[in-house]
Amino acid sequence: MSPNPFIPSVILLLSSLFFTGMPDLAADRSAILAIRSSVGGRSILWNISQPSTPCTWPGVFCDNRTNRVVELHFPGMGLSGLLPDNTLGNLTELTTLSLRYNALSGPLPNDIFSLVNLRNLYLQNNLFTGPIPDSFNPLVNLVRVNFANNKFSGNIPNSINNLPRLATLYLENNALNGSIPDLSNPSIVQFNVSNNQLSGPIPSKFSGFPDSVFSGNSLCGSPLDPCDGSGSGSGKSDELSGGAIAGIVIGSVLGLLLILVILFFFCCKERKQKEAVTSKDIGQPKQVGIEIPERKARSVENSDSYPSLNAAVASGGGGAKGKSGEVSKKLVFFKKNKELGKFDLDDLLRASAEVLGKGTFGTAYKAVLEAGFAVAVKRLRDVTMSDTEFNEKIEGVGAMDHENLVPLRAYYCNGEEKLLVYDYMPMGSLSALLHGNRGAGRTPLNWETRSAIALAAARGITYLHARGPMVSHGNIKSSNILLTTSYESRVSDFGLAQLVGPNATPTRVDGYRAPEVTDVRKVSQKADVYSFGVLLLELLTGKAPTHALLNEEGVDLPRWVQSVVREEWTSEVFDLELLRYQNVEDDMVQLLQLAIDCCAQYPDKRPAMVDVVNQIEELCGSSVLQQNEPNPLNDIVSDS
Repeated sequence: MSPNPFIPSVILLLSSLFFTGMPDLAADRSAILAIRSSVGGRSILWNISQPSTPCTWPGVFCDNRTNRVVELHFPGMGLSGLLPDNTLGNLTELTTLSLRYNALSGPLPNDIFSLVNLRNLYLQNNLFTGPIPDSFNPLVNLVRVNFANNKFSGNIPNSINNLPRLATLYLENNALNGSIPDLSNPSIVQFNVSNNQLSGPIPSKFSGFPDSVFSGNSLCGSPLDPCDGSGSGSGKSDELSGGAIAGIVIGSVLGLLLILVILFFFCCKERKQKEAVTSKDIGQPKQVGIEIPERKARSVENSDSYPSLNAAVASGGGGAKGKSGEVSKKLVFFKKNKELGKFDLDDLLRASAEVLGKGTFGTAYKAVLEAGFAVAVKRLRDVTMSDTEFNEKIEGVGAMDHENLVPLRAYYCNGEEKLLVYDYMPMGSLSALLHGNRGAGRTPLNWETRSAIALAAARGITYLHARGPMVSHGNIKSSNILLTTSYESRVSDFGLAQLVGPNATPTRVDGYRAPEVTDVRKVSQKADVYSFGVLLLELLTGKAPTHALLNEEGVDLPRWVQSVVREEWTSEVFDLELLRYQNVEDDMVQLLQLAIDCCAQYPDKRPAMVDVVNQIEELCGSSVLQQNEPNPLNDIVSDS
């Protein structure tokens, strides 16, 4: 049966009758309904079958004092189509309009620029086209403007210069042309026009900004190259003569031949040296150990594979001999090694090797043994303790046995050389899974997988903390959460912080480090909780906390999440891959609140890991959210 065309008219008539005492709020309601009917969307699921105040609708915020709509937040809602004309302008008290991460298209309605109370305008990541209207003069209260990642064309409006409070202006990844206006507004502190079609000099106002905010254009001047060095307008011909081209070609060919001759000479010399060494060693007993060749091996930083682990370790420099000058042949296995195949140090050093990564405490390799199975080998660095002390401490690490820890199977210790042998995790790290491939062909990481990863990691860390009040992990981050083929998570690198010397500076974990931590060797259990809270935020937002600038606020991940929770609709913090799962919003919000609690500024306000595990277990077993229940995304308040 086709819908009755008179029903919308009846609804609007009832609305006007219902709000006879509040004509302004009735106008707000009508405007919002007109927007909803024009752009649709998967999450604007309001009950409008009977008169109701728009202040109860998800994404709509009202001022209790004026009883007017002041904020609209519809991020990542699958909105598409054109914004209707003469609609948004009716929301005369609107201060924030957030339509980011949708598929809205067409030109901007002119009546947006009549909203004199507007402070925040977030339209990034849509499909808007056409010029940006040069009509900003009325918007004297505007503070933040983000039009990035659209298809806007034309010039940057000069009227932007008349906004006395403007602090943020993001216009990157559009098709804007012309020059940058000479914006003299001193309040602008965040600015980006990269990847447009702009040309000409950069105004002196922006000379202190990084060059990345101007890249992808034909601009000149500080912080880019000087305009007078661009070669334009010099009066000289840009075309090369035929003789000059021929000279360049001949010179290039001769240079290439010279390089080939030099390479051939060195190859021959190296081959002769190998033959001499081989003939010298014939008949002598074979030396077993970690050999460091006299000639310089390939650098670990510049290579990801080696013919053998022996060559890989040798390339890292350092010796393998103990104080006696003799090489130890002993690879010490732990009792839990029953299911791993038998091999010794010779087998390990002959194994083909591949660099997995260079972490806080050393370099990790994948070693494939001749028996056909693979192990992960970590070569420690900055270990200054004696062999005896190291053996005692590593025995304690090897004794840790839990299903959510990556098992330490064996170790080798001789002087400066320290090797640890772990199970190889074929699916890599959580960091690679979250951030490795965000383009086409990526398989979205669903809520069930993310919550299960969080729970398993929390259980592994809780096991470590249960071994004593002074036992902590000390280096919790997404690259240390490894995954099995069934995406079960295992915690790695536990117990290693106590082995390194004072010179170890884990700069790569700054985004996870608790505010009170100053020494990598002295990380408390509550500091572990903070790092795990950042890990939860990373799972929920899809953002890597080690990025210098996560967003327009330019702050770290916990502070950014808390600022958005306070000022924006909470769903804006979630990874877009999670927003498709509408029946788990309540669980997502509860896990977000738990993460914020873990990232409290003061250690005594953070929960213990055992309580974290209990809360995540409750979330994983909770029932699905009913569609008619109030949306919980507006109820998070952080006290940290």
